Amino acid sequence: MSSIFIIAEAGVNHNGDINLAKRLVDAAVDAGADAVKFQTWKTELIVTKGAKQADYQSVNTGIVESQYDMLKKIELSYEQFLELKEYCDGKKIIFMSTPDEVESANFLQALQNIYKIGSGELTNKPYLRHVGQLGKEIILSSGMADLGEIEDALIELTQAGTPKDKITVLHATTEYPCPINEVNLRAMHTISTAFQVRVGYSDHTIGIDIPIAAAALGAKVIEKHFTLDCSMEGPDHKASLEPEELKAMVTAIRNIEVALGDGIKRLTPSEAKNKSVVRKSLVASKAIKKGEIYSNQNITPKRPGSGISPMCWDYVMGCVAHRDYEEDEMITL
Repeated sequence: MSSIFIIAEAGVNHNGDINLAKRLVDAAVDAGADAVKFQTWKTELIVTKGAKQADYQSVNTGIVESQYDMLKKIELSYEQFLELKEYCDGKKIIFMSTPDEVESANFLQALQNIYKIGSGELTNKPYLRHVGQLGKEIILSSGMADLGEIEDALIELTQAGTPKDKITVLHATTEYPCPINEVNLRAMHTISTAFQVRVGYSDHTIGIDIPIAAAALGAKVIEKHFTLDCSMEGPDHKASLEPEELKAMVTAIRNIEVALGDGIKRLTPSEAKNKSVVRKSLVASKAIKKGEIYSNQNITPKRPGSGISPMCWDYVMGCVAHRDYEEDEMITL
């Protein structure tokens, strides 16, 4: 990943409807995202029937039900994911889906070259070992984690066979929406320094400001939830961008990417034409006769900058004028 890899996170915002999922793909393509990502799971393999919803899920859906019942309603079949993969290929956008258990991870092997490991699986040792031996590039989300837990996950993945240079760790805060005072973007640098690994950011804040800032701070991957309409029913819609916002975010990140440049401080082509206009040269501050000594009484810096630079001041002071000068005439040596 040489440029910033932007993942439009459709997640579960298809509400279990394959046609809505395809419309989300269309929106991601229109926004200019690199990839559109879903989530693949068999409900009975990831959650007990009595597991409660997260607070944000019950608040956002307005329904108090078990996680099992909520997830079962929006689960897509493997056949539907095959259809989505084909649809993404036709639209020339990278298909991704996060598997939440081993069976789905195996199913997705033939469909994608990048595996996103969600924050919920960061401490799932058997799952990490399984995904780590698949030979894919891995994006590891670190929501709810401390450095020790990230280190443990990286150890499992690398020991299973995935080299560190094929892993990107995403800083994330697992709350929807995430409070601004809990974003802590500087944690990206902490993760990068601690583990010498590529880093990115998975954003759950409202709006586009924070992912743009993450791009400016060096994120190599940006992931952001989006939906067709924030007012739709479902657990993640309210904390997601709408299509025009997603497009604005992608455009801003691409601008940031260009603006970051290569880090070499140099005269740019557009500056070159302004150099002589803005900088100054040494000129006569009053009429000077041939044979007079240059001093701060008869020399001063003024625009334009096409003559002797004022940085040569010490060298010029004390020299003898070799001809007459009128006021404001550039000094020559």
